[in-house]
Amino acid sequence: MATFNESIRGKLAQLAQRLQQIDVALAQPDAARDLDQLRRLSRERAEIEPVVARYQEYARAQADLLAAQELIGDPEMRALAEEESGSARRRMETLASDLQRLLLPADPNDERNIFLEIRAGTGGQESALFAADLLRMYMHYAERRRWQAEMISHSASDLGGFKEVIVRIVGKGAYSRLKFESGGHRVQRVPQTEAQGRIHTSACTVAVMPEADEINDVAIDPSEIRVDVFRASGAGGQHVNKTESAVRITHLATGIVVECQDDRSQHKNRERALKVLAARLKDRQLREQQEKEANERRSLIGSGDRSERIRTYNFPQGRVTDHRINLTLYKIEQILDGELDQLVDALTAQFQADQLAALAS
Repeated sequence: MATFNESIRGKLAQLAQRLQQIDVALAQPDAARDLDQLRRLSRERAEIEPVVARYQEYARAQADLLAAQELIGDPEMRALAEEESGSARRRMETLASDLQRLLLPADPNDERNIFLEIRAGTGGQESALFAADLLRMYMHYAERRRWQAEMISHSASDLGGFKEVIVRIVGKGAYSRLKFESGGHRVQRVPQTEAQGRIHTSACTVAVMPEADEINDVAIDPSEIRVDVFRASGAGGQHVNKTESAVRITHLATGIVVECQDDRSQHKNRERALKVLAARLKDRQLREQQEKEANERRSLIGSGDRSERIRTYNFPQGRVTDHRINLTLYKIEQILDGELDQLVDALTAQFQADQLAALAS
């Protein structure tokens, strides 16, 4: 039977009491005069009310269970009491699961758009080709989710891969679905450039960063950045080669450098570069916060460190292994075609289990 420990029961009781306090405050005649307070209380009530409603349902189911158990000793009522008891237990199990999910702390970035960065690592040309494979995988996943993807910047390799590529993905819940993709991705396969058929290991790093709010999240002091303009390289025709449309922004305090040259407009490249810089600064802040929290308790999902190896794609065996949760799937072609939900759901479930364990401690 689903039960809660004293810590969770205490949190639920506090939320029920707080909901009563908010309802009393909203019922006061003067409440409508302070619009800011009215909005704040209304938002808080909207967050608390679903939790309290589930807790009240759970309490009713628990009362029904106790009442049914009292009737089991009566021979004439035994069959009905056992049926009612089983029904109450099942309701309690479902409601307990709902309550545990509702009590988990919400990530304020979950609904944000993202910047996805993929960089080739060890492995030379093969690593750059693997970066292109990862990009296609995420682009196909975005298509399946009906998200929009916009190329921000890329540096192509000689064989059609990418040394580095940055994509902006716009869609509901993009960060919540892809935030666990940050880290080191390793591939084991026979490269196109290998004449003797030997298996090589190459790696790429992936960074998934929530798009920063232009107003509230990250303030970039103009005195802390250096902006350089230069002629773009690569495809684009004569215009690209003759005008200084490419932009490089250096954040002097952190040393972060962002280049954008995919657009013919210097203004648009500068705007894109500033957005990527803001996202990187926000990501830096998030990782510093996560490192502090990791000192208090070890996350089951991992630190999210860019150097941490999180997943291996083994082509000869047709498998993909996520090392954080010891999950192996023998469907490498489907995964690289964008079928990521099974991986994403497993990672999310493990993370929520870790949160629940912390909540109950």
